[in-house]
Amino acid sequence: MEVNQINIKNDMTISELMAQYEASGVLGAGRLSRASNLFADMINDKEMNIFMSLAGPMVPGGLKNIVADLIREKRIRVLMTSGANITHDLLEAFGGRHYKDLGDNDEELNDAGIGRIADVYTSSDDFEVFETEMIKIFTQISEELDNDKDNGVISIQKLLKRVGEIVDDDNSILTLAARNNVDIFSPGLIDSMFGLQLWMFTQDHKLIVDAVGDMHYLSDIVFESERIGALMLGGGVPKHYTLASSLLKGGIDAGIQITMDRPETGSLSGAPLQEAKSWSKAKHGSNLVNVIGDATIIFPLIVAGALDKFED
Repeated sequence: MEVNQINIKNDMTISELMAQYEASGVLGAGRLSRASNLFADMINDKEMNIFMSLAGPMVPGGLKNIVADLIREKRIRVLMTSGANITHDLLEAFGGRHYKDLGDNDEELNDAGIGRIADVYTSSDDFEVFETEMIKIFTQISEELDNDKDNGVISIQKLLKRVGEIVDDDNSILTLAARNNVDIFSPGLIDSMFGLQLWMFTQDHKLIVDAVGDMHYLSDIVFESERIGALMLGGGVPKHYTLASSLLKGGIDAGIQITMDRPETGSLSGAPLQEAKSWSKAKHGSNLVNVIGDATIIFPLIVAGALDKFED
């Protein structure tokens, strides 16, 4: 088969652009179109639970509303995320913001109370509000647990759900997840500003977070899933937790990975999804698409292309 050259025209719809990518069928454009088509199939499969993983700064990187909409519309069942994305979601829920175009002189930024994530910036003033609000939330949860049969012990998933119930923000990922029965797991939660505030709070309050406790509930979700689809932005712990949990059912049935990491170092973040088959983390015959590139560019196109199919 020949490669069809991509044609661009005025007033082109996202579906038409994806059709051009699909007709080309090669390199990054071909992979992107296959990923978008697969995501549409995953959404359309009513017996498939979609596990989404978020590594890296996806919330400060501008993807928060897309994730929030997927949760609001109940298109995903489980969210696996780094503690950083939880932190930045809550920072905005408490009135903080993420900023741009503040320069790259990091010493001057530090003197001004500005933290930099590539070309995204945060203010120490917003984190002071974050700290104050988290102490209030942890205090409420600690008091609730003091009268609970679990004697002050709570799993990470239950903790995040309770935080989402307490926070009143219609666009918060945690709030929307709590309202729409989307479970959030964050095994690396302690490695974040959320985790730091949690540790500081536990120095003089009784609040014990049980990471192992999540596995009981997560395994139930896995076993109850007829099929599992994985949508993975970046790698690291969230990606592995997504794939490893599916091991209980012989692996995922479909998967999309967006990554900029390389496979040569042997790290999971750069490993192609096909490699997961050797570990029974992806089933034989599973539909897997690897897309190499920046998730903040690629993911919106994948979602827009998939959702556009339901508009036609």
